[in-house]
Amino acid sequence: MSTPTPSSPAPAETTAVTAPGSTAATGPAAAGSDAVELTADPTWWRQAVVYQIYPRSFADGSGDGIGDLRGIISRIPYLRRLGVDAVWLSPFYPSALADGGYDVDDYRDVDPRIGTLEEFDEMSRALHEAGIRLIVDIVPNHSSNRHAWFREALAAGPGSPERERYIFRDGLGEHGELPPADWTSAFGGPAWTQVEDGQWYLHTFAREQPDFNWDHPEVREDFLTTLRFWSDRGVDGFRVDVAQCLAKHLAEDLPSSAELAEMPQDGTHPLVDRDEVHEIYAEWRRVFEEYTPPRTAVAEAWVSSPERRAKYASPRGLGQAFNFDLLTADFEADAFRRIVTDNLRQSATTGSSSTWVLSNHDVVRHATRYGLPPLQGREVKQGAEWIIAGGPEEGIDRELGLRRARAATLFELALPGSAYLYQGEELGLHEVAEIPDEQRQDPAFWRTTAEDRSFDGLGRDGTRVPLPWTREGSSFGFGTDGAHLPQPAWFADVSVEAEDGDPASTLTLYREALRLRRTLQGAEELTWDEEHSTGDVLALVRPGGWTSITNFGDAPVPLPAGEVLLSSAPLEEGPDGAPLLPGATTAWLRR
Repeated sequence: MSTPTPSSPAPAETTAVTAPGSTAATGPAAAGSDAVELTADPTWWRQAVVYQIYPRSFADGSGDGIGDLRGIISRIPYLRRLGVDAVWLSPFYPSALADGGYDVDDYRDVDPRIGTLEEFDEMSRALHEAGIRLIVDIVPNHSSNRHAWFREALAAGPGSPERERYIFRDGLGEHGELPPADWTSAFGGPAWTQVEDGQWYLHTFAREQPDFNWDHPEVREDFLTTLRFWSDRGVDGFRVDVAQCLAKHLAEDLPSSAELAEMPQDGTHPLVDRDEVHEIYAEWRRVFEEYTPPRTAVAEAWVSSPERRAKYASPRGLGQAFNFDLLTADFEADAFRRIVTDNLRQSATTGSSSTWVLSNHDVVRHATRYGLPPLQGREVKQGAEWIIAGGPEEGIDRELGLRRARAATLFELALPGSAYLYQGEELGLHEVAEIPDEQRQDPAFWRTTAEDRSFDGLGRDGTRVPLPWTREGSSFGFGTDGAHLPQPAWFADVSVEAEDGDPASTLTLYREALRLRRTLQGAEELTWDEEHSTGDVLALVRPGGWTSITNFGDAPVPLPAGEVLLSSAPLEEGPDGAPLLPGATTAWLRR
């Protein structure tokens, strides 16, 4: 028996926005129209709101417990009403799921558990008809060990041309029985794995993810073919996984792990953020420019400084790069101001636009992070200690965490640049900590022992639990027959069905914020309102005369005069009847 689904809402009324130097762009929910014509605006991405979909956990159209393209197609009316400009799909390619789909068997096909190429084309058309653009993940550092090229490399043997597409080395020791270096993979365990003929291959991540040799012309040419393949199918842009890792320089005598750790990441490091990587992305840019509008890209580049990150955002390369600074910061006024100021300065230097992120598929959801004790500069992932402890309720203030998350989101959406949202944050979802060990899927969990398990070793499953669409059903409306990761009972109260139509819900807040953002959006700039940015309060003014003011503290503060457009929590009334901005609250004003 199928579970009920939320009713399809009427499209929300929106106003077209013109980015600096561009033509008017039609919004994703133009009133009174079933189809929306997307323009050829080459700068559509600069202030876009992009919604990340983790396909296996968004919506299940086939009833097998795994999210799929048919499920995404069924939820396009939901995305349209939400008001996003684009969706970004995490990997949907054929995969053994050794790393949640980031181990790719075939870069130009769809995993049969997720759909078909025909369904991908249908989804692309339906998104575009709804005025929503499409970004897909591309994973260029490594393939899976089931990729045709890697199977050929194993069959061909040492010294063969087929092995040159990957990074194979002879081992150390009298008989090559030792790995070429003592490097550790990002998921724990050795970074080199030996094959039957005695050689070893490099894998920066899981052993099922052999690294490509990007010095090989066939590797470069094949990825250009892949970029064109998806661009020809309507893909508007690409999110580039671990963009900093492609170019490598491996000397005959490899450095030890200790020596690697001491090497500066200034463009000369053997494995990370080498300057030569930008030659690769310049080739990609030439492909992007073959299309109208040009295809876009955003780099996931974990590098040593904003200056290094800016190179990935060059208009001659990928064009945009994620900054994760807000994602790793405490909920604190000075930190947020410093991060915004620094990143806007960096964007002005590169000519790119800023990117703002609070949650994604790799980190603890921000509603949970903000309910935990602050890091105060400690070098650990926010939420790590709580997750490792098993997610004890006495260690978190969930209500405060959600309140701060709503305030932070409204702050984020007031900023110039593009905002990246992660599926479920519009419902105010917390991290799911209560996942039995035997049901975990993240490879990092299985590659570490209980004794040395860190947050990375605990895994990322808690943020990838399938979404709740309804109050009831075997998977809260995700599908008709369960979900591939266990959903907690409290999902019922934060389901789409529970929040739809509730004026106080987080879903309603997101919908209204995105509608207003489109109406209010102007040039990519802001000024700090110094009069009202004091202590725990941070106020910014955007072109057009509207203000966003956030109270990061606990005590209410006077609200500046003006028309209140939206607030993340109800305002309070002062003794004189004037409105007060409560703690952990953001308000948008027209002054």
